Amino acid sequence: MYSSDLKYLEIGEGFFDKWPNPPSPEKHRQILENSYKAIVAIDNNKIVGFINAISDEILSAYIPLLEVLSQYKNQGIGTELIKKMLYELREFYMIDLLCDEDLQSFYGKQGMFKSQGMVIRNYKYQSGRYK
Repeated sequence: MYSSDLKYLEIGEGFFDKWPNPPSPEKHRQILENSYKAIVAIDNNKIVGFINAISDEILSAYIPLLEVLSQYKNQGIGTELIKKMLYELREFYMIDLLCDEDLQSFYGKQGMFKSQGMVIRNYKYQSGRYK
């Protein structure tokens, strides 16, 4: 089951796999709630996969995160999440996403194409910005 309503849903443990300093479940919920759009995959009221987008709501949208818990991988959940998000963002001029090279073929199958980009990564804030 897929939803944009996060209320009453538990965030499953195991997201941000291999991140040295992952966001807490509370920060993870804030990420999803503060996004322009967030879609989650649900199993027994637990979030087992998610995708989010941020946007200026005029021309551009950016997809920063797509994750599926390891025990739910290879079941088409990631594919369904990206398809649903691309449909939600279909009226934007640009939809951008950065990913590791080994994931480019996955996103290519969804109609996205390779581009070039530049990034800054402040790893001391990987678990979330301090307030």
